[in-house]
Amino acid sequence: MIHIDTSERWEKVRLSSLFFENRNKNSDFREQKAFQFYFGAIVPKKEYELTDDLMETYKKYTVIRPGDIIINGLNLNYDFVTQRVGLVNECGIITSAYLSLRPRSEINSKYYCYLFKTVDACKMFHGLGSGIRLTLSFKDIKNFRLPVPSHEEQDQIVRYLDWKVSEINGLISIRKKQVSTYKELRKAVIDQGILRGFAKTDTKDSGINWLGRIPEAWDILPIKRICRVQASISDKVNKMNDSAMVTFLPMENVTETGVIDCSIKRPVSEVRTGFSSFAKGDVVVAKITPCFENGKGACLDELDTEIGFGTTEFINLRPLRRVLSKYLYMITMTRPFRMFGEEVMTGSAGQKRVPVGFIKSFTLGIPSIEEQGRILKLIEEKLALIDKAIEVESKNIQLLHELKVRIISDVVTGKIDVRGVEVPDYEFMEEADRNSEEVDNEADIEEQED
Repeated sequence: MIHIDTSERWEKVRLSSLFFENRNKNSDFREQKAFQFYFGAIVPKKEYELTDDLMETYKKYTVIRPGDIIINGLNLNYDFVTQRVGLVNECGIITSAYLSLRPRSEINSKYYCYLFKTVDACKMFHGLGSGIRLTLSFKDIKNFRLPVPSHEEQDQIVRYLDWKVSEINGLISIRKKQVSTYKELRKAVIDQGILRGFAKTDTKDSGINWLGRIPEAWDILPIKRICRVQASISDKVNKMNDSAMVTFLPMENVTETGVIDCSIKRPVSEVRTGFSSFAKGDVVVAKITPCFENGKGACLDELDTEIGFGTTEFINLRPLRRVLSKYLYMITMTRPFRMFGEEVMTGSAGQKRVPVGFIKSFTLGIPSIEEQGRILKLIEEKLALIDKAIEVESKNIQLLHELKVRIISDVVTGKIDVRGVEVPDYEFMEEADRNSEEVDNEADIEEQED
């Protein structure tokens, strides 16, 4: 049983004495406003056209109301699910793959939400649950011993923490805006180098409205003239033993800045069919929303096996003699490439993909190989400075998050007594939005309902 070290002046009772599991399904479809997790908050999902399939999905959702506490209890041994606990503020529905707790009596749900966030931050949920994905159930937590401060003290703790959390959120917001500024500068550097170059030289009209003038010596070519799109590796695979280990890249092992994590290895026999494939030196581009818009992709010049496999949501590009691998990758990182690709995406809501045809026909100026090398060198020098600044600000943000966790923990457990603290007037500030790529993958989560 998990032990929460709290003030001795507080009575402790079992969680099941304070909450019951809310399993009220939306079978009659009386609720249509769907919610999802967004880093410790329960926020409305994007509204989609109510197709028959979507209606059937929403009928499986759990009906929620203000004061409910939602716990994302999936994949309890992994850290890629962040901030598993959220408080419901509006009536609606949420995927039944989550655990919904409803108060049995008049308690301050926000106090207990803060308390559960402390449990989550201390990794106390890790290792619990059952099934392949270690899914948390009510029976796993119903015997937790929870503190029961007086209702008056619960209210005071919430007032105090809302104030302090708001102050820290304000500081985090300032740091995040700075990071956003650096990231825009990063994009501008890539655009300048790849679309027009850094050297002062004679120019010509590209004949492309959005591109304008480019260096006179550059050729105007579609991507399909400088690389092979979805190039095969069958000649290499056929020469390999089925037991040979190759790198496997799920989407989460490729970052928005082109860094790849090659730690996952699988035998060829397990991946030769049903996955995307690529070779060392290829460029991969994520084709599904929102990964495409966020810049997911990489140059695989540092792939640690000669070939590899990965999620089918990658499109691979194999550079021809006309282009350097890293330069081809930088083309895919330009803002016009991502913006125009987003405009022509096809597919159902939430599962849109950029067409391969768009990538093949995307046209821009291409310099000589020698000039590509010079441009890449300058881009990398400029990006190194920007990335260092982003690293510093990101570290500051992490330290502020750690401070917030510590303050919440110390106050909800009574280590800091706030009963006599006067909370001043202030305007509450929510935590600034993080990158949308970090929102929970609802499509993956909903597999749990079937």
